[in-house]
Amino acid sequence: MDILFISPGNSSGVYQDLAETYSAIEPPTWALLLAQSCRSVGLAVSILDANAEKLSNSQILERVESINPNLVCFVVYGQNVNSGTVNMSGAVLISNFLKEKGLKVPISYVGSYVQAVPFKAMQDEPSIDFAFTNEGVYALRNVAKLKDFSNLDGIKGIIWRKDGKIIINPPEQTVPNDKMDIDLPGYAWDLLPFKRSPLDLYRAPLWHSEYDTSKRTPYAAIQTSLGCQFACSFCMINMINRNDNEEIGVAGRYSGIRYWSPEFIIKEFDKLHSYGVKTIKITDEMFLLNKKFYAPLCEMLSDRNYSKDLRMWAYSRIDTVRNPELLKLVRSAGIKWLALGIESADKTVRLEVYKGKFEEVDIRRVVSQVHEAGIEVMANYIFGLPGDTKDSIRKTLDFSKELCTSGWNAYAAMALPGSQLYKDAVTNGLDLPESYGEYSFLSYDTKPLSTESLTPSEILKFRDMAYLEYFSDQKVLDRIELKFGKKATKNIKEMLVVKIKRKIYQS
Repeated sequence: MDILFISPGNSSGVYQDLAETYSAIEPPTWALLLAQSCRSVGLAVSILDANAEKLSNSQILERVESINPNLVCFVVYGQNVNSGTVNMSGAVLISNFLKEKGLKVPISYVGSYVQAVPFKAMQDEPSIDFAFTNEGVYALRNVAKLKDFSNLDGIKGIIWRKDGKIIINPPEQTVPNDKMDIDLPGYAWDLLPFKRSPLDLYRAPLWHSEYDTSKRTPYAAIQTSLGCQFACSFCMINMINRNDNEEIGVAGRYSGIRYWSPEFIIKEFDKLHSYGVKTIKITDEMFLLNKKFYAPLCEMLSDRNYSKDLRMWAYSRIDTVRNPELLKLVRSAGIKWLALGIESADKTVRLEVYKGKFEEVDIRRVVSQVHEAGIEVMANYIFGLPGDTKDSIRKTLDFSKELCTSGWNAYAAMALPGSQLYKDAVTNGLDLPESYGEYSFLSYDTKPLSTESLTPSEILKFRDMAYLEYFSDQKVLDRIELKFGKKATKNIKEMLVVKIKRKIYQS
């Protein structure tokens, strides 16, 4: 076996008591993409999803020794933008254990955290032999061809150890747009573990399944494009595109989108449909941005009449979904939810964090149009952005209740490694999380940013209160019951009983 890809998931405690029932278990998208890419050039690969199978460290060691790969590659991303950092907690526990038990196989890492702060990652984690400094497609292939991993001088796109010194090699290119179908040729779905049928170990977020636990699995996530053309200061999604060797990478510098052809992507949807997967996430940051790519794909999905079966959701910016014809097409393709980044009700705060073209729109009207098209909205908000005050975060919560969307997510602003917020925080000597778990939105030790007028404790306490207030609002519950039935509201009320604890304001 040339390469074993390990998807570690997060360590216990990141989601607290929500983990057992309510957190999603998402297929390891990048492990699937990298595995398929490598075997397309003749490499023998395997995937070990420790998260989905709930494997102990000892079981993981047994699997690794049984597979006997030439190289182990930890793929450390996740279902939320912060997960690449948060999931480092679980990853290093495993890689440390493997090293302590005498594993001689080289251990490599790829993921948003090591892309953002490669020197810090290598300094902090001695169990990492080398890491990839961007998406790693070509670097991984080149490394895998080696018989001896002791000297990596000639491999672009990695950071490694040479005689005890950390060395970063020149950047490797990312897959160009015209080679996406060729060099990232789909997903190695067949390498994933399952219990009775493909993808049945994975489960969607509760809201995506219409608050019905029976619809959560099987579940898949798929990308039709990579990256984003914008440069929002709170986001680190473009770290996969990194093309420099700065000590701290800033995702906004690497903005750009690459697309697979719609004709190629529809084949992946056909595979998932043949597996019986009906609940699917389109992971693209900007799915509804370029009509040249999303329109043909939606038309092909519509022509296949998948919409009656599928429960799909996709991300979109609030200023790209104002066209009723677009929404009609999206709905006909089986996309029944759109996740909209509203972030704040305060225009001044929004303009502070968004970079690039963002047209000011009537958010109320946009949400109403989406609802009128028969599509539900997962509205995303952030409390504690630069410029936020007690009045502005209260205004955002009240505005979210007025919009009354069936889905609602709110996080305390976090300086995620790879974001401009992180670089600014380091430059200005702000108090940042000291552990991976402190970057988790839902962990006991979550540690958000402060603003000029709000402490981290005030922001997090408000966020947790807002979650309970929103889903206890009778208008919200009435809408959800009307759309999905009494079982949905019953499940929401049971979810609210699960209380999460916070060190920052409860200790």
